[in-house]
Amino acid sequence: MIYIFGPYAAGKREYVRETFGYTEADFSTKAEDSCRVLYDAQQLASKVGNRPEELEKLAEQLCRKEVVIATETGCGVVPIDAAEREAREAAGRLSILLAKRAQKVIRVWCGLPESLR
Repeated sequence: MIYIFGPYAAGKREYVRETFGYTEADFSTKAEDSCRVLYDAQQLASKVGNRPEELEKLAEQLCRKEVVIATETGCGVVPIDAAEREAREAAGRLSILLAKRAQKVIRVWCGLPESLR
């Protein structure tokens, strides 16, 4: 699995299409789909919550995809709402789990890839 992350609207999906040749039909936001590329992984983490065992299961499920894309949630203002803070924490923990399992980790910033692994 290739894990790609970066800020909102940084060109992550465009990078994946241009670099790896995927079409829009290959993309999905649902982990249970048979899609090749999953995007918005941080949204799935917020649904699971900040429970380590559930995040581990989700990470294992997502590792079956060819590419997983997530929007960074760790930058910016920390939300006041407790539920939003928990969702942000869960997204960060999932990102760590995915980065550890990925064969390649790429951060996309302003459409430019930075290979981290």
